[in-house]
Amino acid sequence: MIAERKDDHVRFAAEQQRRLGGTNQFDEVSFVHHALAGIDRSDVSLATGFGGIDWQVPLYINAMTGGSERTGSINRDLAIAARETGVPIATGSMSAYFAEASVADTFGVIRRENPDGFVMANINANATADKARRAVDLLRADALQIHLNIIQETVMPEGDRSFSAWAPQIEKIVGGVDVPVIVKEVGFGVSRETVLLLRDMGVSVADVAGRGGTDFARIENDRRRDADYGYLGGWGQSAPACLLDAQGTGMPLLASGGVRHPLDVVRALALGAAAVGVSGGFLRTVLDGGVSALVARIITWLDQLEALMTALGARTPAELTRCDVLVHGDLRAFCADRGIDTGRLATRSSSYDSTHDTVEGIR
Repeated sequence: MIAERKDDHVRFAAEQQRRLGGTNQFDEVSFVHHALAGIDRSDVSLATGFGGIDWQVPLYINAMTGGSERTGSINRDLAIAARETGVPIATGSMSAYFAEASVADTFGVIRRENPDGFVMANINANATADKARRAVDLLRADALQIHLNIIQETVMPEGDRSFSAWAPQIEKIVGGVDVPVIVKEVGFGVSRETVLLLRDMGVSVADVAGRGGTDFARIENDRRRDADYGYLGGWGQSAPACLLDAQGTGMPLLASGGVRHPLDVVRALALGAAAVGVSGGFLRTVLDGGVSALVARIITWLDQLEALMTALGARTPAELTRCDVLVHGDLRAFCADRGIDTGRLATRSSSYDSTHDTVEGIR
């Protein structure tokens, strides 16, 4: 039953990726172009650090799958791509492993194929601290993701219906493992209020995982006999909205959900993400073109990310938060309703060094 559900998720997610439109809320973030802001590409580093974690690149393969023979093969391909490109990788939810130990290798293959890479295990908020440790041990994981998916569970025919224990359970997991804990949504976004709660629980990092990419409300509705939850498609906040909402919380942030190309990566980094994850787009690439296609795509993204940072005058991913950005459309309206001052983002470059000339201020 679980294996069938995991295969359904992959099939419906891939179909969604092929139907996705060309725009999302990342397009409502643009950079003010400063024609003399560019630097030497040799001065640019993609390395990033957050919450006690150091990565060589600010891009990662985010949680997708595992739990069946087919999804194990997909995890193998994803792990090889991660190994060949040096990007971190997360496994999909390991609930299937807790229910049936025989599927362990559909997750463990990620570590076997990527023995020296940064690997994240992934569990749900109902898992016990003991299960969390089992997940970390199976993968020799460098970090643990806990995913939040109330809307998905609500629509899922066999989903959970009780959520009040999630917050205290997360605290127990944080106290029960020896690796950094990253709490993420599955595509509906994380509000400022949620980020503050996670911070107070001792969570290391929040992945805002906003809407705009794979929509698990639609996936689970497609699995329902009557497809009677269709009105929940599009629920939640986008990754750009979540990043803007969470500014000033003091919590390290990752961003995922609806990331289509390197410009979206740069936009997310400029809004405060320390790194950016991709799931659906990379899944489609590996299903359509195999490992070699995904490796080529990731290498191209990293090359173009470095090129964009050079043009914007950002020597590191963190320096992108000094770039002037404009917020438009519905995203600007969201910010107004939430009391977020977007005007300061458009002139923030000049505040970093007011004693130097304009070009130095931009840098």
